[in-house]
Amino acid sequence: MNITGVNEKFRGSDEYISSPELMQAANIAIALGKPLVIKGEPGTGKTELARAVADSLGKELITWNIKSTTKAQEGLYVYDVVQRLYDSQFGNTGVDEIAKYIKLGKLGEAFSREEQAVLLIDEVDKADLEFPNDLLWELDKMEFYIPETGKMVKAKQRPIVIITSNAEKELPDAFLRRCIFHYIDFPEEDLMRDIVHVHYPDIEDILLDQVINAFYWVRSLDHLHKKPSTSELLDWIVALKISGFDTDRITKEIPYAGVLLKKNEDLDILNDNLGRA
Repeated sequence: MNITGVNEKFRGSDEYISSPELMQAANIAIALGKPLVIKGEPGTGKTELARAVADSLGKELITWNIKSTTKAQEGLYVYDVVQRLYDSQFGNTGVDEIAKYIKLGKLGEAFSREEQAVLLIDEVDKADLEFPNDLLWELDKMEFYIPETGKMVKAKQRPIVIITSNAEKELPDAFLRRCIFHYIDFPEEDLMRDIVHVHYPDIEDILLDQVINAFYWVRSLDHLHKKPSTSELLDWIVALKISGFDTDRITKEIPYAGVLLKKNEDLDILNDNLGRA
């Protein structure tokens, strides 16, 4: 078995709080040269993991943000046939050099790097169901063919591939079989305290206690359409600090609830439960 990257290990960082299980999953993926699929609800640090791995190992981060209209081909290369047609109509030189009109996508860029890079394929579940399967060969063999030029693009250094999913849809089994999989649970209170301290090291203990208690109480409410995530908690802390809101009233009133909850139905659920408290 060809084991790559065994001497390089991700150990987390001061800026990214990681569980031992997540670090272990990342290091297994690096050692085996397999993509790491990270799944979990929004706000669990999936995207930031790729940045933390790149920073920790001193590697370039290449990010491929996936949208609902994204096709797998775009990650390999794009042939700008329109520009070539335009150049031919206006007599520009070099129109026969098709390579001039080939632009590598994010996967192609990662393959072309002389040094190993970290490739983040972010929110893969936004694309159509066939998107992951369309990349099976390229992610497994680390190469792809460009028929317009007759050239094969092979990875000079096998990139570290991290793929995130918000669990909006299930990923194909054939795709998952070729990956290392890890589900990031939402942080427990103690871990969340550590995360808050990374962003706000000077936060007062009384404020931290109140916002943590209130935040997890809100998350525990039944029938919420969108539970508040870590990013909403961090924004809420800023709102509370700016306003100078009395910390003794935070858990009783949940001020500036629109920072935590983004749907009218969820705000109604919160208000109903506050009314019964």
